[in-house]
Amino acid sequence: MMTAENENHSKNQSDGHRSQMPRRSLLKALAGVPVIGLLGFEILKKRSYDLGARESVLKELGLDTADFSEMDYGDTKANSELVRVGFIGFGTRATSLAQALGFVHPCDTKLGKQNVILGQKSLNVAITGICDVFDLHAQNGLDTASNDISDGGRKLSLPVKRYQTYQDMLADKEIDAVIIATPDHHHARMAIDAVKAGKHVYCEKSVALTEEELNELYRTVKESKIVYQLGHQITQSVVFKKAKEIIKRNILGKITLVETTSNRNSASEAWIRHLDANGNLKPGSEKMIDWEQWLGNAPYAPFSVDRFYNWTKWFAYDTGMIGQLFTHEFDAVNQLLGIGIPHSVVSSGGIYYWKNNREMPDSLHCVFEYPNHDLTMVYSGNLASSHNRGRIFMGHDASLELGSDAVIRVDRNSTRYSKGIQSGVIDPNSPIISFSSNAQQIDAVSSASEKYYAARGLTTTAINGQNVDVTHLHLREWLNCIRNGGMPSANIEMAYQEGIACIMAHKSYVEKRVVKWDPIAQKII
Repeated sequence: MMTAENENHSKNQSDGHRSQMPRRSLLKALAGVPVIGLLGFEILKKRSYDLGARESVLKELGLDTADFSEMDYGDTKANSELVRVGFIGFGTRATSLAQALGFVHPCDTKLGKQNVILGQKSLNVAITGICDVFDLHAQNGLDTASNDISDGGRKLSLPVKRYQTYQDMLADKEIDAVIIATPDHHHARMAIDAVKAGKHVYCEKSVALTEEELNELYRTVKESKIVYQLGHQITQSVVFKKAKEIIKRNILGKITLVETTSNRNSASEAWIRHLDANGNLKPGSEKMIDWEQWLGNAPYAPFSVDRFYNWTKWFAYDTGMIGQLFTHEFDAVNQLLGIGIPHSVVSSGGIYYWKNNREMPDSLHCVFEYPNHDLTMVYSGNLASSHNRGRIFMGHDASLELGSDAVIRVDRNSTRYSKGIQSGVIDPNSPIISFSSNAQQIDAVSSASEKYYAARGLTTTAINGQNVDVTHLHLREWLNCIRNGGMPSANIEMAYQEGIACIMAHKSYVEKRVVKWDPIAQKII
């Protein structure tokens, strides 16, 4: 994806007068735009950058009176009540979640990673419990939770306990809330049991693998007073909030098609992760891993390092690209448009490149129909090409490409903007507005997966010039709701809608048929 800034740069090179205009001057001029002017707001006008033209564009778009207020990261109160958190599962994702809470492993401290948490606001939490079936991971969790480093004021030194089973942790009254970061086939059952035990739940996606367990989870949470938050953090992005205002103001016109995509092209991104950088097997054996507990309710399979690290490849533990990648796409679209459960879904694909030991397709395409919204959502994922196709909302009057930036292009056949196009105020050949989180530095992240998630707006966002982890903000929202009441953004209603959509897509792929949602019987048919 070419960013608006890059595209602007390339056009400058071929456009005489504009190429002479220093970027500093351009930004300075844009700062004069009424109300808007924050967070990299830009109007990319092809022929002229004079203030009058920019104001005309704003008026044409209906944004001349918009108030895109800056987020206030430091204005959250009531962090006074300590929340004691237990981690169920402490692998790679849990390490990131712990960092978002303000905890890093001592080895990471030596690498200077403590600077990240030192820049975060204190969430006033203590990690007091670790449960993992793998001794190595459990020890990492204990070391991380016990690491005595302040995250903006935390001066706690509570003991940290390892639990051999998650049921033992849930039975402990010294745990207030749990974060579930296990392989996906455990998520629903652990969340249900946690809610029944009176623990607040933050659960990583995907929410559930079967319709039965999803329904049970939904009922259990609805009948409780606990706060449930699903691990989708894009709603915390400043750029996402600007996109929501754009949608709310109907800048795009009637939206009939949303295209979401995932493109990755490395073994690790295809969930082949059992080898280290030197090609050697990563650590793990039945002596170190409670394999029976790891399997849980899944059918028995003999232990293998391949299965332990690469569980995403098998249907018994996950839904592959649907559960790992599309879930983020659905959440982004549903949070913006509120489309809910689709009327029907059809999926197709196959194993076309990574022909190793796997059941999950590496090429997958799903079509979700919403006749009640006059809308189709398409998901297309490919694990053998890194060509970025983005996430695009297509309306009659304009389109919005939403990732780490939000870029709007006016449609050349727009009804609403026809006069502006004819007068030359609006140029449909160029992006007309871009919101960017200026402090994001996608090129600075190291791994291919990190770059993928950064490009989707799922890593950091800029608040008052400071880069802030959106997972930190998502956890903060969950904790604020625990302390003060309220409903988090990725609540059980949103999780249920997403869970049904994902199960429908997976079911369609496996059974090679169109599946539908019966809204009366509340079941997939």
